[in-house]
Formats: sequence, C-alpha cells, structure tokens
Amino acid sequence: MCADLGHVDKAVEIFEDMKSSGIKPDSWTFSSMITIFSCCGKVSEAENTLNEMFEAGFQPNIFILTSLIQCYGKAQRIDDVVKTFNRIFDWVITPDDRFCGCLLNVMTQTPNEELSKLVKCVERANPKLGYVVKLLVEEQDSEGNFKNEATDLFDSISTEVKKAYCNCLIDLCIKLNMLERSWELLDLGLTLEIYTNIMSRTSTQWSLNLKSLSPGAALTALHIWMNDLSKVLEAGEQLPPLLGMNTGHGKRKYSEKGLANVLESYLKELNSPFHEAPDKVGWFLTTKVAAESWLESRKSTDAVAA
Repeated sequence: MCADLGHVDKAVEIFEDMKSSGIKPDSWTFSSMITIFSCCGKVSEAENTLNEMFEAGFQPNIFILTSLIQCYGKAQRIDDVVKTFNRIFDWVITPDDRFCGCLLNVMTQTPNEELSKLVKCVERANPKLGYVVKLLVEEQDSEGNFKNEATDLFDSISTEVKKAYCNCLIDLCIKLNMLERSWELLDLGLTLEIYTNIMSRTSTQWSLNLKSLSPGAALTALHIWMNDLSKVLEAGEQLPPLLGMNTGHGKRKYSEKGLANVLESYLKELNSPFHEAPDKVGWFLTTKVAAESWLESRKSTDAVAA
C-alpha cells in the first residue's frame, strides 16, 4: 500500500521492522520495495534490495526488471538500462508490452546522443515498436510510411498500453523537435479512439481535457485546440462565455512536476489569459473576451513573423 501511495519512508520502516522481527520478506515484498525505490530514482537502494532478493533465493521477474529500467532511466544511467535489458534474456524472461513501454518512457528522458543505444534494445524487444522509434530517432521516413507503421503498431499491442505508448511517442517527438509527427500521432490517437473526450463543448463552456495525457501530448493537444478556436473566430462564429483546460489533480505521486505545473509554465510563455481556478483543482479558465483578444493578438504576431 505504501508503494502504491508513494510513502517511501513508511515503506522502508515497515520493511526493516519485518526483517528485525524475524519475518522473511517474500518475492512480492522485495518487488514492492524495488518498485518504490525505482519510482523515486533511488538507484543504490533499489540495487541493494535486488541483491538482498538474490541472497534470499528469489529470482527477479519482469515487473522488477521493468522497475529497475525505470530507475536507471531516471538517473540517466543508460548503459545500466542496456545491461539490465540484456539480463532478461539470461533469465529467459520475455519482454511484455509494459516492459517495452518502460523502455519507450526512458527514451523520452535520455540525452539525444545516447538514444541509439536504446533503439537497439527496443528493436530486439518489439520489432514493430523498434521500427517506429527508429523512423523518429533516425529521421528515416522519406517514403511517408510513419503513420501506417504507427497504426500497425497500435493494432498489435494490448489495449491497456496503447495510450502510454502514444503518449511516449508524442513526448519523444517533442524532445526531437518533430512537431508535425506529434500532431500526426495525436490525430492517429483520436482516430483509433486511444484518446477520447479530449475536447468537449456545452453552450456555456468549451473544455480541453488533458488529464490522461503526457506533457508532450497535452501541449500538442493545446496547439490543435488553439488552432480550432482561431478557425471558429475566422468563420465569424462565437466562442462560449467560458473556456477551460482540465489537467486533473495536478501533481502525480513520485513526481515533482505534475501536468498542471507544466501547463501553467507553458501558458505563461504564451502570455495566455488562462489562469488556474482557485476553486477547481487542476482547471485553467478564461473568459470569451480574454480568449478572443489573445487569439487575435497571436494572429497579428504570427502575421508579422511571417
């Protein structure tokens, strides 16, 4: 339970109490401790717990190795990510969709000059995913096959991980400054219903619902929404009295920078009129008048820049 809630110190306290009272931790307990250390980026603690697990006669499973790869990724120890990846074949463990998703997530945090090391791992674990990632990282899509390859990938993976894969691929696009690709992926996600109900409208409020999106996917959706709002004004139509963006409950466990923080910072960069609502957690709101003025000013700025 402590691992699920991100209560690191309490989990450690219970774990040590268990051992000092003569109760031997089982593989599930070791797994929970490695997970909690990995999510917090506590590399040495995760490694020490893994060694304890070996000494107790247990072998790691795919869940533990997934956690370790996440841990090394957070610490930017890419060679250790590769080393851990190679060990799964020594232990005759088959990479599953979540494991590959973790590799993909690590790529979004990896310095560009080290990405090629991880591309090789992803290609070995899931050739379809590896091909899509390679098209992005090595900019090989001269024949325009990217969207078709991405569609084939999403058709081949389990429903549970489709959104995570799409989020990570969009984040990778943003990291590589491939904005058109991020738009393509978000559009594909909407078409395949990986993302649903992102944009909603009532007579009094239009909303952008971002709470299931990664930072890169959220910013991509924001730009598409802004374009849609501009088109409404260009067509001579009216905006509703209120416009809002919902990021959910802000900070996630184990995270110092929740989606609300990322969006708030970016909205300030854009000099936007959206501000966090004091009475609605995770919501950023503005009025019709303020939104229209802002969109018109952006239009003028873009025209001058062009």
